[in-house]
Amino acid sequence: MIKLSVVIITFNEEHNIGRCLESVKEIADEVLVLDSFSKDRTEEICKSYGVNFFQHAFDGHIQQKNRAITYAAHPYVLSLDADEAIDETLKKSILEVKKNWQFDAYSMNRLTNYCGKWIKHGGWYPDRKLRLWDSRKGEWGGTNPHDKYDLFDKSSKTGHLKGDILHYSFYSVEEHYKQAAYFSDIAAKAMYAEGRRSNFFMIWFSPIVKFVKDYIFKGGFLDGKAGYSIAKISAMYTRNKYRQLKKLYDRSEENKSA
Repeated sequence: MIKLSVVIITFNEEHNIGRCLESVKEIADEVLVLDSFSKDRTEEICKSYGVNFFQHAFDGHIQQKNRAITYAAHPYVLSLDADEAIDETLKKSILEVKKNWQFDAYSMNRLTNYCGKWIKHGGWYPDRKLRLWDSRKGEWGGTNPHDKYDLFDKSSKTGHLKGDILHYSFYSVEEHYKQAAYFSDIAAKAMYAEGRRSNFFMIWFSPIVKFVKDYIFKGGFLDGKAGYSIAKISAMYTRNKYRQLKKLYDRSEENKSA
C-alpha cells in the first residue's frame, strides 16, 4: 500500500480547516499544512490535529501550492484547499487506490456549497479536479488565481474516482463579491505579465456572454436565487479583470510617453 501525503495551504481558515482535517484522518499517512502567517486560530487548530505545520509568505496560489509539495514526506499527494473536505464515497475510493495505484494521477468531482445551498448547475458541477497524483510527474500551473495541476508527460494516464470533494465556498453573497474583486485584480496582473491584452469587446461583451452561458445554457437558473447570484458575480468578475488589464496597459503607455 502506498503512503499518502495530504497537502493544504492556509490563511485565516479557522472556520474551515477543522472540517477539512477531520475528513482526511482515515486516508492520510501525513497531513502537511503550509500557512501564510494566519492571524486567527488556524495554527492552533492544525497543531491540535497533529499535522506537519509550516509557514511561508504568500506569493501566489500556484507558487504556494508547488512550494507546499516540497515539504511532503511522500511522493503520492492529495491536494485540498482549506475550505474543502472529502465525502464518504471519495474516502473509500482513495483507500482503494492506495491499495492498488494504477494511474499517474486521479481526478474527482467537486460539489460546491454556496450560502448553504449545494450547487448542481451553472458550470459548477461536476467541476472535475485533478487532485491526487504522483508529485514526481507534474506541478501546479495555470494563471493565478486559477491554478491547475499539469502532468509533465502528455501521455500520462489519469483515472477518475467516485465521490465528491465538498467545497464550502461562501457563507454570504457579500463574501463572493469581495473575493471576485480580489481575484479580478490578481487575474489582471497575471494576464498583464503574460502579455495578454484587453479591448472594448472583452470589457463589455464578454461579461454578457459569460452570464448567458452560465445562467441559461449551463442551467444556472435551476439553482434558483443562488444560481442567479453566481452568474451575476461571475459576469462582474469577467468585466473587472478585463477592465483592470486595460488600465494596466494604459498606465504603462502613459509612463512610456512621460
